[in-house]
Amino acid sequence: MNDELGMTFNTETQKHRDLEIGEIAGELRALAGFGLNFARNPYDEERYRAVLAASAKLHSLIDGRSPTDLLTQYQQHNFQLAAQPSGEAVVIRQNKILLVKRRDDNLWAMPGGITDPGETLAETAVRELREETGISGNAAQLLGIFDSRHWHSAKKIHFYHAVFLITAADQTPHPSSEVLAADYFAVAELPPLSPGHHRRVPFVLRQLRGTESIPFFD
Repeated sequence: MNDELGMTFNTETQKHRDLEIGEIAGELRALAGFGLNFARNPYDEERYRAVLAASAKLHSLIDGRSPTDLLTQYQQHNFQLAAQPSGEAVVIRQNKILLVKRRDDNLWAMPGGITDPGETLAETAVRELREETGISGNAAQLLGIFDSRHWHSAKKIHFYHAVFLITAADQTPHPSSEVLAADYFAVAELPPLSPGHHRRVPFVLRQLRGTESIPFFD
């Protein structure tokens, strides 16, 4: 009887371990996929390819296929075909909205970015706000989930943008190297906005004035 219990315990432990290995391998693969699609130089690409290879090696421990076969599959499909989640932060000070000037198109946008593996949408918005502007805050309210196809985004990838109202004790921006600038703007003085943001930013301001519903979804 004790032997049977021991075998059952070992089997359950192995299943739990395999699940953990699969989750870690999946997170590494997702991280590499994001990196390979957005890397700006060959050095970053090389690093993300190494992460992808490590994911294949780890997954092979529980999959039965060789790391080479898995890596070939990963390289053919290194970015998921489903819509990609992202989080964006809305910070309001004296009825003005915080915007950052992006490096990729020199236009203004709400702080935000792609959700990292293992991260919630709200955590993404808070992290991106901190990384881009130096402001540490908390997600107070979901304003909406916006489908990039319906908001005139110029990105080739299909995104779901989760936009959160963020509260912060210190709302003074200290722009990082990720952006060119950060500042607050009133609705009547909005700067040139990045595609997609040129529609979402005015919409969010109308939400906060009470003329659009909260939360919004497409």
